[in-house]
Amino acid sequence: MAAKARYLIFFQYCGTRYSGVMKSPSDQPIFGVQNYLEVCDSNAVQNLRPVNEVNIAISSRTDSGVHALCNSAHLDIQRKEGKPPFSAELLVNALNFHLKPEPISVIKAFRVADNFSARFRALSRTYVYRLVTGCWHHSQLPVFERNLCWPVSNTPLNTDIMKEAAQILLGTHDFSTFRSLNSETPFKSPLKTLLQVDVTPGFSISLQQNFHSHLKVWELTFRSRSFLYKQVRRMTGALVAVGQGRLMPRHIADLLEMRDSRAYPQNIIAPPDGLFLKNVEYDTKDLEVEESVIQ
Repeated sequence: MAAKARYLIFFQYCGTRYSGVMKSPSDQPIFGVQNYLEVCDSNAVQNLRPVNEVNIAISSRTDSGVHALCNSAHLDIQRKEGKPPFSAELLVNALNFHLKPEPISVIKAFRVADNFSARFRALSRTYVYRLVTGCWHHSQLPVFERNLCWPVSNTPLNTDIMKEAAQILLGTHDFSTFRSLNSETPFKSPLKTLLQVDVTPGFSISLQQNFHSHLKVWELTFRSRSFLYKQVRRMTGALVAVGQGRLMPRHIADLLEMRDSRAYPQNIIAPPDGLFLKNVEYDTKDLEVEESVIQ
């Protein structure tokens, strides 16, 4: 029997039509991205005819409606006796051939060591949240921007004060107030280290038309080794509330100090539409594994 080969794949998707990135039960009406990589009609991995049952281990969970410019996962593929392992390039092309009906694309692959973990070897994850000012409802957006941003207000945001508030979130804190509760809450530490928080002007080619020149895009960027459940959407919602004058920067510090998810203000969490997983970072040495180590 041929040996298994482990690969790290980077992939992107438009999350609007999926239940999230993780696999959902087959009796559910809406599937996750992982279903299409593993078991749905596209059956991308199984169409490669591996000998083994392939289970994809995804590095970074995203919810329904959240997009990814670059997520990652590892998988093991064992071919029939006498067949060499797929090259990284061939694997990318083959997976994309079978995924082509879906807004999912594998963008890069690397052969990695047999004990490599896409989730636990990640050095950081970067999320970007896209906001639009100048309108308050998605029906007022250019058609190409719908489901890809959050129209927050007809009036401008005070981005200077948002930047001031964002700095309070930097560093290591107990982010209990900024997480939503789920079944994993009792098992995950609320201590996280936020390495980057930026509020910067964004770009959209759709807004270059005269009809939409009054709209302005802003991007909120967050980088950390890992995040809590809905942490980015909660931080975004709080910073937007600061930009709208509904909260002050000191309230961000107060929320951190409370360390209680129930203390988060009602109805200010950002919707999933504008959130993108932008990047999952690894040590380049993990991606430059010698053949002897792989085997």
